Amino acid sequence: MNLLTAEQLTKVFTERKLLDHADFSIEEGEKIGVIGVNGTGKSTLLRLIAGLEEPDTGTITKGRNLTIRYLPQDPVFDENATVMDAIIKNNRTELNEWSIEADAASAINRLGLPGATEKISQLSGGQKKRVALANAVLAPVDLLVLDEPTNHLDAEMAQWLEDYLTDFRGALVMVTHDRYFLDSISTRIIEIDHGTIYSYPGDYAEYLLLKEQRQNQEIASERKRASLLRTELAWLSRGARARSTKQKAHIDRIRTLQQQTSPVEEARLELSSIGSRMGRTTIELNSICKAYGEKKLIENFTYTFLKHDRIGIVGPNGCGKSTLLNMICRGLEPDAGTITIGQTIRIGYFAQENHALCSSQTAIECVKEIGETIHTENGTISASQLLERFLFDKTMQWTRIEKLSGGEKRRLYLLRVLMSEPNVLVLDEPTNDLDIQTLEVLEDYLDSFEGIVITVSHDRYFLDRTVQRIFAFEGNGQLRQYEGNYSDYLHTRPAPGTSSEASAHTGSTVSSGRQGKNSDAASDAQNVQSRTTHPDSRSTWGGPKKLRFSFKEQREYETIDSEIAILD
Repeated sequence: MNLLTAEQLTKVFTERKLLDHADFSIEEGEKIGVIGVNGTGKSTLLRLIAGLEEPDTGTITKGRNLTIRYLPQDPVFDENATVMDAIIKNNRTELNEWSIEADAASAINRLGLPGATEKISQLSGGQKKRVALANAVLAPVDLLVLDEPTNHLDAEMAQWLEDYLTDFRGALVMVTHDRYFLDSISTRIIEIDHGTIYSYPGDYAEYLLLKEQRQNQEIASERKRASLLRTELAWLSRGARARSTKQKAHIDRIRTLQQQTSPVEEARLELSSIGSRMGRTTIELNSICKAYGEKKLIENFTYTFLKHDRIGIVGPNGCGKSTLLNMICRGLEPDAGTITIGQTIRIGYFAQENHALCSSQTAIECVKEIGETIHTENGTISASQLLERFLFDKTMQWTRIEKLSGGEKRRLYLLRVLMSEPNVLVLDEPTNDLDIQTLEVLEDYLDSFEGIVITVSHDRYFLDRTVQRIFAFEGNGQLRQYEGNYSDYLHTRPAPGTSSEASAHTGSTVSSGRQGKNSDAASDAQNVQSRTTHPDSRSTWGGPKKLRFSFKEQREYETIDSEIAILD
């Protein structure tokens, strides 16, 4: 059954054509993932579907009595409202009048939210996102429209949402950068590219294959057109005259070939590793402690970072992850203990908020604040050239920051951080609001980065791709060290409810990075072994395993040769 049909949609925003006579439809029960480069109109498309915006031209036809709930990327609340008020807002009907508050209370408990009477103003960003999720899913709907639903959610909540949406019987349209999330839930992927909507049946892994096939076909068709056009122009240059109706038709065909547009080559964000030399002393944390009131966040934490450390920091919202990063970056002092930072250390801090961006500046003015030129592996390039590599063309470079999309602002902020030529990168939720294409290039950049990388992230794929050691917040201020990436951590962490003493063999309390320096190769070999002897045997749909690689397995397969070479 067709729930919604959009025909010939056109939408222009600040002189950019986001949609250009685009068509698409939504069928009952479909779970659609929407992807595309930042600024291409993904969030705009969701608002059009939800009825919050109107297209410039074209029509959107909805099924009779269709109910839609929309979760915006950055939910806005009445800060004086209580948690209960925010969850039941717009959800009360005659049918659920007697059960709505009980259902809301159940959601509060299930999502680990503060009490029902807690004020919204007292909640963290992750808690507010959970309140917005509870509001969106509290009442039965035909169509859920979710914009970046996993942003600011910790791993446990992201897993809960994944399970909920897998079992959800209505239709779903969502924008997300979480590739594991897309691969688990989506039954169709639609991509917005230069104003056109392309549709691919299947999950994210199938999308990658089908998109490559489409692009190859377009390239082959363009080569055929170019070859035919060369032949026809040669005929015309030999002095053929339009003496007959047949020759006139021939010339008209040549003009048609000339007027056909070539397939637009996908823009690629390019990065080369830029950094500065690092001396002998890196960053040393010695018995640091931090608490807020009676809540103990970090207790007696000691670690010395190695020169090529790739550290992922995980834990539930509010446990102290960002606090730890702030102390490393010297924006916050520990209650006890010392932090020593080497004289040659240059920290690039990519925070959750784009606090370094001035909305009244243009993109190029923002970048030139850091420098007119920078040094890369391939020589010196100007600020304008670097902006082009970050997909900001000449026109966009003179666009005021207030006119950029949320993802474009994050991309610009990331550029500013990398332009400072750091040798230590501190990344706090770097995947929030960045498109998948930018994330892939950032991941490739980190492969060649010569310094230290410390990242807080809930993006499972990003952690699997970029880190080699996990620090996990395990309550009461304790951090435990696990060797390997996030999947390795999931295999070896203690089961819920297991005491630290009973599970001491699965991880080690963090004391010093130097103690593990001589065993790095051995632990890396152990990690590879654990990945090959403990595969994730769960099927996406709970049935038999598919007779092909999953998205995750394919990416591991592509890097296994290089991992073996490094270990050898």
